[in-house]
Amino acid sequence: MNSSQPPLWRRAIAELLGTSLLVTIVVGSGIAAEQLSPGDVGLQLLENSTATVFGLTVLILVLGPVSGAHFNPVVSLADWILGRRSGAGLTLPELGTYVAAQTVGAVSGSVLANAMFDVGTSMSSKERVTGGHLLGEVVATAGLILLILALARTSRGVLAAPAVGAYIGAAYWFTSSTSFANPAVTVGRMFSDTFAGIAPGSVPGFVLAQLIGAAAGMGLLLLLFPSAGRSADDVVIPHHAEKSGS
Repeated sequence: MNSSQPPLWRRAIAELLGTSLLVTIVVGSGIAAEQLSPGDVGLQLLENSTATVFGLTVLILVLGPVSGAHFNPVVSLADWILGRRSGAGLTLPELGTYVAAQTVGAVSGSVLANAMFDVGTSMSSKERVTGGHLLGEVVATAGLILLILALARTSRGVLAAPAVGAYIGAAYWFTSSTSFANPAVTVGRMFSDTFAGIAPGSVPGFVLAQLIGAAAGMGLLLLLFPSAGRSADDVVIPHHAEKSGS
């Protein structure tokens, strides 16, 4: 760990809060879209994706300086793997803490969204696993990992918030899976039987596809930027303790 970073407990809270609010945005806007535009799936997806683009951008801006705004186990995993090559990035205990915080946060985000719209929390019945959907998750996740780590490597982390928001918004439309690209969010969305939900039986396939996509994204990154591991501490954006103390 870089000693200039905030303490792990503070970063874990930021990851839990950020992932929780991200899932709240995804699930809540999906419920609102169903209610506002019944019968028009295209308009529902537009409403859902628009809210996610803006919400994710804001969350990265607010919480990124604390934890890096990973909000995603495959981002944290990539940070740990690449950092091993240069002594940067997350340590293994930090990786475990990040992933646990992200997963708990994702589930709580679904519960919160369900409660706000009075729909009740229940397991989703929306089956999503097809060959096309799984390929979509590989593509979406590979692109996300390549984008985030390339920005960090080229010292353009300041662009991460709008760039990641824009990429996820675009991937809602150009991938058949609507770009979950996040194992924690995938698990969280099991707990809402609404527009943004995913059936438990579809989750393992999605998570496996996301892990394959993350590996592909890291492979492309190292092909294009061989020294990318040196910037692991700056994923998704640089995060350092306040000068007055932690």
